[in-house]
Amino acid sequence: MLELLDGAVYARLEALGARSKRGCCARSQAWDRGLRTARRSMLTLFFHAGPVRSWADATTCDTKAFASWHGNMLSRGLYWPPSQYEAAFLSTAHSDADIDRTVQAAEESLAA
Repeated sequence: MLELLDGAVYARLEALGARSKRGCCARSQAWDRGLRTARRSMLTLFFHAGPVRSWADATTCDTKAFASWHGNMLSRGLYWPPSQYEAAFLSTAHSDADIDRTVQAAEESLAA
């Protein structure tokens, strides 16, 4: 397995992560309470008005808003990690269409 993890795999994971972050951030601009992301080949969303750079910052996030958003994601068939302190992992099995569907569901869940 390790021999299969070449530069192309990591480039693909980086592209998927960047696409996810761009989509979630771009579509959250209308949401007035703030949505921040942290990512690589995994993605974490924080419901917070400012940057989240430490555990202290993370503990001040709006976990009730996250819980509501998470429930809305589930109702749309998207199984995001159930805690704001967990990350969604991307893999080479994910397609651009999967990311687009997730971003769309995230936008609808924010609106709800």
